[in-house]
Amino acid sequence: MKYKRILLKLSGEALMGNRQYGIDPERLAEYAQDIKEITEKGVQVAIVIGGGNIFRGVAGASNGMDRVQGDHMGMLATVINGLALQSALEDAGLKTRLQTAIKINEVAEPFIRRKALSHLNKGRVVIFGGGTGNPYFTTDSAAVLRAIEIQADVILKGTRVDGIYNADPEKDNNATKFNFISFDDVLSKGLKVMDTTAFTLSQENELPIIVFDMNKKGNLLKVVSGEKIGTEVNI
Repeated sequence: MKYKRILLKLSGEALMGNRQYGIDPERLAEYAQDIKEITEKGVQVAIVIGGGNIFRGVAGASNGMDRVQGDHMGMLATVINGLALQSALEDAGLKTRLQTAIKINEVAEPFIRRKALSHLNKGRVVIFGGGTGNPYFTTDSAAVLRAIEIQADVILKGTRVDGIYNADPEKDNNATKFNFISFDDVLSKGLKVMDTTAFTLSQENELPIIVFDMNKKGNLLKVVSGEKIGTEVNI
């Protein structure tokens, strides 16, 4: 395996499958099998998951809700998704730990870096819920922050698109895919990979990002093996 320890970033929307909202158990089971496949190769896996399939703080704020209140609701949505993913992973036979940035002691451990590293070294999949624990920060920022803290080799951003394009490939048939692009080029071209805070943090820490299609069976193993699929963002 090219990477020993990864941080897998999944959007909440990814868990919807073909549904309009909520969680698709079949999609969860597919992800669990893909993750199991790489853990059996000795890869240490940490996961940050969004909550957009349940609630988005920004969306709530745009409808008149207090932004801080909305963001806290979004954090709770990521914990719900984390519990669902944890259940699917354990059904697949994996040992897991769910850690959250906000204290919910009855359902998850609080995030403690040393504990997270211990779990990873013991072969457990660690899911980080609750974002950063702060309003105004996205789960992209949480993913980069946690990846740096656990000294991950790479951030793997699993999406429904097979990489980064110069235009939206779902709307523009002439969109061109990048196999590799530098941090500086992403910024100069105004491409949307992550929000600016998360992306800048990744750039400053020279932490590569690979954007790939998580919904295609076997892609996660291919990426971790070093196959050139998706788009790599690096210095």
